[in-house]
Amino acid sequence: MHPTSTKANRRHALGWIAAAAAMASLPALAQASKVSMEVWKDPNCGCCQDWIDVMEKAGFAVTVHNTGNTAVRAKLGLPQNLGSCHTALVGGYVVEGHVPAADVRKLLKEKPKALGITVPGMPIGSPGMDGPAYGGRKDPYDVLLVTKNLMNTNVSTRVFTSYRA
Repeated sequence: MHPTSTKANRRHALGWIAAAAAMASLPALAQASKVSMEVWKDPNCGCCQDWIDVMEKAGFAVTVHNTGNTAVRAKLGLPQNLGSCHTALVGGYVVEGHVPAADVRKLLKEKPKALGITVPGMPIGSPGMDGPAYGGRKDPYDVLLVTKNLMNTNVSTRVFTSYRA
């Protein structure tokens, strides 16, 4: 065998090895670029799982705690009247209820001085509440930005995004 063809074969083989290593690391890079989110929900709640599925499809890496969300919501400082069936923590913000993924991304991009965002209740047509069981119905709802006063004793809200049927 000619010595230069052996060197060429080695380079070719090394090139393939490097390409294979790069390809193997792509899933790890994709996972690393996902934003981590923790969710507290009731273990038997289907609409919560549907919302989690939406978040995962939108690129969030979700850790689920099937312990209910009432205690964690109170610990994070979100009043019960702004609550829903699940509570998430992402990027230091509370995300309560059936908030669209686009609004979570908007929150993380804009970084307002806020406790977080919420969709109180469980409006039909919101993410996780929009499956075939609801017959295509879409009720209007608002995503609310929740802020605390300087003394951290009261919260106030304003419309962050409005969804109309």
